[in-house]
Amino acid sequence: MIRGPARSVRSRLMLVVLATTLAALGVVAIALVVYESRTYERSTAAGLMTQAQVLGRATAAALVFDDPDAARDNLAALKLQPQIRAAAIYTATGRLFASYGRSGAFGGASPGQPQADGYAIDGDEITVFRRIIEDQEALGTVYLRAAYALDARLADYLGILGFVLVASLAFALLLSAGLQRTITRPIIAVTDVARQVIGRRDFSLRVAKTTQDEVGVLVDAFNAMLAEVGRRADALEASNATLSRETAERREAEEALRVADRRKDEFLAMLAHELRNPLAPLRNALEILKRRGADAAVAKETREMMERQLRQLVRLVDDLLDVSRITTGKLALRAEVTEIRDVVRSGVDTAQPLIDARGHTLTISLPAEPVYVMADFARLSQVISNLLNNAANYTEPGGRIALAASADDSQVMVSVADNGIGIEADMLGPVFGLFAQADDSLERTHGGLGVGLTLARHLAELHHGSIEARSEGIGKGSEFIVRMPRAHVSQDARATA
Repeated sequence: MIRGPARSVRSRLMLVVLATTLAALGVVAIALVVYESRTYERSTAAGLMTQAQVLGRATAAALVFDDPDAARDNLAALKLQPQIRAAAIYTATGRLFASYGRSGAFGGASPGQPQADGYAIDGDEITVFRRIIEDQEALGTVYLRAAYALDARLADYLGILGFVLVASLAFALLLSAGLQRTITRPIIAVTDVARQVIGRRDFSLRVAKTTQDEVGVLVDAFNAMLAEVGRRADALEASNATLSRETAERREAEEALRVADRRKDEFLAMLAHELRNPLAPLRNALEILKRRGADAAVAKETREMMERQLRQLVRLVDDLLDVSRITTGKLALRAEVTEIRDVVRSGVDTAQPLIDARGHTLTISLPAEPVYVMADFARLSQVISNLLNNAANYTEPGGRIALAASADDSQVMVSVADNGIGIEADMLGPVFGLFAQADDSLERTHGGLGVGLTLARHLAELHHGSIEARSEGIGKGSEFIVRMPRAHVSQDARATA
């Protein structure tokens, strides 16, 4: 009986897929947690250092004129910041000049003496010392003690990573089941025929060939071997020579199968991590082409859908590369005098296919006169197209999108408004964060990674501008406003722009 190997192939294939996926996701999860821990520490410390510097400048006059009441008034403003638990001002000699402690469990006395500039983390608190320097003279020291909520932040991250891990393993399981149908069924068919040949000694039996890949080569080799064995009674020497040749071909086919299996594992690891969402439509399109390949209209429509999905994959990878370049400081702008109406038209041209595909109505309002900015034309156009794509994705089909550009003496403003799903008030700031998504199910439907708004914000900031999100709440649409410094260009420069 040879039933064992058939089951073993299926189980091993599933184990390889799941183990590879789990290992890849585990490495990424560890990297993200470490990165987030370091980023949170640095950002928290930098924010407190900056706050201490501002507080020191505000209190410098009080130190000079020995006015503790004024210093305490400055410290009292910290009541508006619940994360600050205690604060103090010390004189240049180290004497406690003024102090502040939040009432309740998080209060407490300030240190008796100031320490050197820097920060320290103790459990769920972070402390900062920063000297007050005016005109190169040390007037005193600012002390701040604040909450350090790293554990809660990491808990949120781990929850998200756990969900991604479960979803990825479920997808890998489904993918493994599909691969079993492609790889293990022909092998099981070979096993069944081999069992019948051994039991009945009938060398006229053959395995039906269903694929043209390496497994198909193995089936051909197996069938050829049966034919050679069947002719062995008539011509033993010729049969032996043929058998040797077929054995060599089988070994080559098995080696090719091992190489293909290794490459498949590497591919699956990358696929499960980066490009999961657009693959299901592509797989369904291939099934349609297999079943209805003769129908030209269906084939054309299917190919167009596949092209859209492929463009989506390219856009996702491009977005990831842009985020990587920005976060590593490797994205350089080629700024030149640029007319804002040309930038808007370019961004609209890029986003128009998605807007049309979603059945939206787009209205555009541009200044009557030329308005100029110092900008990288391609990158600023990318900001506009990302905002339009975001509006199209988060608006139900048949919605309305309005793009308007205006300017005053100092700045240029471009707004993109829609009547889509809207944004909750507490998400207006975080919506620009990396991988932030206002509606996960909708984003997954369109294959997004949640980096479009992040890219738009970073690119606007690289142009010395900003982006603001507005929304009256869920179901009431949203508006994104880009502001940039206006470039005042002479008539000669306009002629060459």
